[in-house]
Amino acid sequence: MAFQGLRNLLRRSPAGSGLLAKNPDLYVPGNEVRLLEDGEATFQAMLAAIEGARQSVNLETYAFQGGKVGHDFASRLMAKARQGIPVRVILDAVGSLHTSPFFLGRMADAGVQVLDYHPVAPWRRRWAWGRRDHRKILVVDGKTAFTGGVNISDEHLPLSRGGEGWRDCHVKVDGPAAFELERVFRMTWFKETRAWFHSPGHPEHKPGSARVWIAANQEFINRFRIRSSYLHVLRAAQREVTIANAYFIPDLGIRRALAAAVRRGVSVRILVPGRSDVPAVWYASRRRYDLLLRRGIRIFEWKGPMLHSKAVVVDRRWCSVGSYNLDHRSLLHNLEVNLHAADPVLAGDLAARLDSDIALSAEITLDSWRERPLTDKAVERALYLFRYFF
Repeated sequence: MAFQGLRNLLRRSPAGSGLLAKNPDLYVPGNEVRLLEDGEATFQAMLAAIEGARQSVNLETYAFQGGKVGHDFASRLMAKARQGIPVRVILDAVGSLHTSPFFLGRMADAGVQVLDYHPVAPWRRRWAWGRRDHRKILVVDGKTAFTGGVNISDEHLPLSRGGEGWRDCHVKVDGPAAFELERVFRMTWFKETRAWFHSPGHPEHKPGSARVWIAANQEFINRFRIRSSYLHVLRAAQREVTIANAYFIPDLGIRRALAAAVRRGVSVRILVPGRSDVPAVWYASRRRYDLLLRRGIRIFEWKGPMLHSKAVVVDRRWCSVGSYNLDHRSLLHNLEVNLHAADPVLAGDLAARLDSDIALSAEITLDSWRERPLTDKAVERALYLFRYFF
């Protein structure tokens, strides 16, 4: 029923009709998907999975920092490598810029295969600062996987443990979709190292209800895949759309799809940070609030520490969690991956989580927004001009 409902949902999209009919293998059935809340729960689940690894561990992350969390992960990864289990790590060179080479060298000495994605080396002929690996993937034994917005960093720890209490979403998936996440990892590993490795094998379908599509882009292949999938479901939404996004600078097509949904009577809510770790992006994001508010889109600012989530729920039947921000960096430059799920249970859990966050946030009204200081308006206008480069 959930699958048929999603098929109908997507078929109703005027620009993306027949998404599943044309691509029946995109959504893989038989998965168990569990929503993980914030860093602490995510780290515990990931470390437990690594501890239980018997065949392989593959980790891909934007930031692998050398703090408390990084040392916990490094210790588990090194222990598995010493047991003779293949352990591979892809980390982004810019996201992990402040991580000590000695720290990474210890992992390599223990047998962990570490790939520094696009090292900071401006003297190289093909070096590109802008092309980054922003994904967050962990796959254990080809059967259990994790993805979402959580990096290997102390910012995601609660304040009580010396972290910054970042708000985020991550998911754990058991079943065939884990193999698909490993396929994404394997493609990047091969492109950068020219070394191929075989997965343990395609896992059997689980009794879980979730049909899952692992939507990923490469540097030039399927560059707009995630955006296109968002457009399809936004155009097909019937009742409600809820989006939580850390760096929200949507392009014209996304803005039009959101406005069109409101005109159809759909409730559209956007949850964004009330303060950001990247102030320039935060100001640029606010440049288009006036336009969105005038079209009936409701905007809420999270009042707690940094909101780092990248999540979408449509009609409480379809949802997406991953690394993809609705900004030009994710659209044009980064490697990204999202888990799209046709599962009313998972979508309902995520919707309830976002409902709770919105209840703790401050809604921006059009009247109050227009009364903000002229200096803010000037900064927003100026920084919005650089939105393609953040």
